[in-house]
Amino acid sequence: MSFWQARRVLVTGAGGFIGSHVAERLVRAGARVRALVHYNGRNDWGHVERLDADVRAALDVISGDVRDPFFCREAVKDQSVVMHLAALIAIPYSYVAPADYVFTNVVGTLNILQACRDLGTEKVVHTSTSETYGTAQYVPIDEKHPLQGQSPYSASKIGADKLAESFYLSFGTPVATLRPFNTYGPRQSARAVIPTIISQLAAGRRTIRLGALEPVRDLTYAQDTAAAFLAVAESPRTVGEVVNAGTGAGISVGDLARLIAEVMGVRADVEHDPSRLRPEQSEVMRLVCAAEKIKALAGWAPQTSLRDGLARTAEYIRGHLDLYKPDLYNI
Repeated sequence: MSFWQARRVLVTGAGGFIGSHVAERLVRAGARVRALVHYNGRNDWGHVERLDADVRAALDVISGDVRDPFFCREAVKDQSVVMHLAALIAIPYSYVAPADYVFTNVVGTLNILQACRDLGTEKVVHTSTSETYGTAQYVPIDEKHPLQGQSPYSASKIGADKLAESFYLSFGTPVATLRPFNTYGPRQSARAVIPTIISQLAAGRRTIRLGALEPVRDLTYAQDTAAAFLAVAESPRTVGEVVNAGTGAGISVGDLARLIAEVMGVRADVEHDPSRLRPEQSEVMRLVCAAEKIKALAGWAPQTSLRDGLARTAEYIRGHLDLYKPDLYNI
């Protein structure tokens, strides 16, 4: 029998980009998934709405907010595994509303951890980000690299990561921290660079407007990142550990734009847009992953090439262009 067959799993942030892929993969693995989406008056379930009908029907969707500790306790109740992905993630918006990031990312994580501790959850996978490393002091970046809060977003995630660490060391809470490098793929919003480029090209633009072209990123396809969550949850060796997930290959934003145009079969120029720049000392210039630890502890490695992943992402965005605003800088 599969590890996941009939296992009860809470996915917080299931309405988000990566969360929807994790929830989908869990359903297809046989898990009984409770999908927490952020409450809103429209009863909009985010990306859960765009899952295949059979997957959506299998989910127990609940609406709420991780900032409420009483709600978190009810959400965690009777769940064997908690995949904690709920977070505010847009870096530019963190310059505008830093307190929101503390309340959601730090306090929200505290609420989930406390509920899991009190209720005896078997395994918690907490989601970190490669942004916690800041600009690389060396590459590839392993889990021993110093943490640097170069944006309010990254600072809030460092705080959340340290809370997860403290709950393991102080209370023995069985939590593992997964630190994905840059994930891309279907359902990603236009606040990220790859959908920004693809949506502009799909809308017929032949001059792509971007911010800094020099930053280097390590790009992992969404289905591979989702597989990393399941692998980390399954492995008892990851308890109390922080593990990176990435490909080990970096590409600059400028080269990425040219590759996407090639994959989409169009010619395009890149135009520098100063309004899309991060503050100078906040820009993270180089993120390339060392992923030996997750392979050793959980047996995970990415399966999708960058070119194939970009082609699949472009196909999705072309088919859902009405969900994007290619003329705007989406923060």
